[in-house]
Amino acid sequence: NLRSRRAEVVQELGVLQNSVSVIVSIMNDERAMKKMQEMRDSKALNNYLTQELDFQVEMLDNLVKLAKYRYECGNYSVTTSYLYFYMLIMPPTDKNYLNVLWGKLASEILAQNWDTALEDVNKLREYIDSNVIGNSLQVLQQRTWLIHWSLFVFFNHAKGRDLIIEMFLYRPHYLNAIQTMCPHILRYLAAAVIVNRSRRSTLKDLVKVIQQESYTYRDPITEFLEHLYVNFDFDGARQKLQECQTVVFNDFFLIALLNEFVENARLMIFETFCRIHQCISIGMLAEKLNMKADVAECWIVNLIRNARLDAKIDSKLGHVVMGGQPASPYQQLVEKVETLSVRSEALENLIERKLKAKNQEPVSIVWN
Repeated sequence: NLRSRRAEVVQELGVLQNSVSVIVSIMNDERAMKKMQEMRDSKALNNYLTQELDFQVEMLDNLVKLAKYRYECGNYSVTTSYLYFYMLIMPPTDKNYLNVLWGKLASEILAQNWDTALEDVNKLREYIDSNVIGNSLQVLQQRTWLIHWSLFVFFNHAKGRDLIIEMFLYRPHYLNAIQTMCPHILRYLAAAVIVNRSRRSTLKDLVKVIQQESYTYRDPITEFLEHLYVNFDFDGARQKLQECQTVVFNDFFLIALLNEFVENARLMIFETFCRIHQCISIGMLAEKLNMKADVAECWIVNLIRNARLDAKIDSKLGHVVMGGQPASPYQQLVEKVETLSVRSEALENLIERKLKAKNQEPVSIVWN
């Protein structure tokens, strides 16, 4: 029953805590922790701990077990502190290092410490990309897990909208993992681009990927971009935007972006329509945007004012007259630099794959 199970849990917890009491006392010593953080040489750090603080490296195995135990009990902040201590001492070559990285990320996500969780995502990515894990299939599996776990961070961190684009679209290893293992992630990449006005330059690359994967994965969000930027089918885009609202509303990661998504999707329809037509009927625009004519006119007025578009409204005729909109030289430069960066990384990865050693020992994941 629950009472006997609780007694077992408490007893086991007590045994684990006693086995790492020395480590806990070190963690509670501010001077010792500060000195540890300042020491860069792992050998000197181990000497300091063993000679001055009665520490033994063997204690760390029990510390990892205790951290996992605390994690399962829901004590995520305690878990992160234990795993942080472990990572201060042990090198990345240690047998438990990858498991500890995953455990640390899981705990930070559940504790909603998004800044620290982002740091852990980057550490995991660097570790996975460093070619110290087993064979190519195993590395692909690790990247696939990281892609999914990172969604929690990217859709809660202030810089997440930019970082998800950089990682999923412009890191060839991760784009390849998405295309191979989890094309459904394109939904989140597409949504991030749609709500991020400052990254409109990435649309060209995103749409290309969506087209390549359209035979394996489609949803209203990816189809919205296809209708708008490949087929220039504004009626189809309008219909897909309605479907997108249902998808976003029912998606765990996207629901908080619902209003922003709809606003930016309408803006994309408006901008694309205006590139094709010099003089546009407000009534026609209202129809394309799924809005009433008077609401659409007010929306367009605010858009012209806030976005500083080169456009005028003729209220008598009910027209929007567009001026010239030359491409920004800065934006052109950014696009070219991003393209060169992608090509350079692709070449680097090709060379790495040819030099990479195979048939290494597999690594298991214990955090879930």
